[in-house]
Amino acid sequence: MTKQEKAENQEKPTEETVEETPKKETPFEPVMEADEVEETTEAQAPVEEADDKLAELQKKYDAMEDSFLRSQAEIKNIQMRNQKEQANLLKYDGQSLAKDVLPVLDNLERALAAEATDEGLKKGVQMTYDHMKHALEDHGVKEIEAQGQAFDPTIHQAVQTVAVDGDQKADTVVQVFQKGYYLKDRVLRPAMVVVAQ
Repeated sequence: MTKQEKAENQEKPTEETVEETPKKETPFEPVMEADEVEETTEAQAPVEEADDKLAELQKKYDAMEDSFLRSQAEIKNIQMRNQKEQANLLKYDGQSLAKDVLPVLDNLERALAAEATDEGLKKGVQMTYDHMKHALEDHGVKEIEAQGQAFDPTIHQAVQTVAVDGDQKADTVVQVFQKGYYLKDRVLRPAMVVVAQ
């Protein structure tokens, strides 16, 4: 390369070295005339009305949804309460009949405790008592253990108190006047007892 070619190459700017500074663009802000401003505000008025209507409808929707959810919860509560009541009715079915039969069972026990000269009669009463007691047990009626137990006011009814005697503990049942019974897990009749104090 000659000196002249070298000089020309140095004078020519290369594409790599040339950097053009970007021109700053000014944002275009159109100048609005009075007629155009009125049209814009008129166009915004229906939009504002629509927003107000939308907010009002949203409030109504929220209120109706809340009412609906509360109604659904109330219906569910009623259904659960009815199911529980039906389960209790089935579980304790025959409670009034069992309550009415207990005095008959008490009378049969008294008849067996009395002295009888006729062994056939006593045997018949014993069989009747056994069958009735077995039938009650089959339907969930069982006797409340009371003799010698600690007094429990939920299953015992104290009709008399006596002083503690000998090796007896306070608040224990020393005598049973009338047997008590459960119907499944419910007290059908509390035991009438004498309690040591």
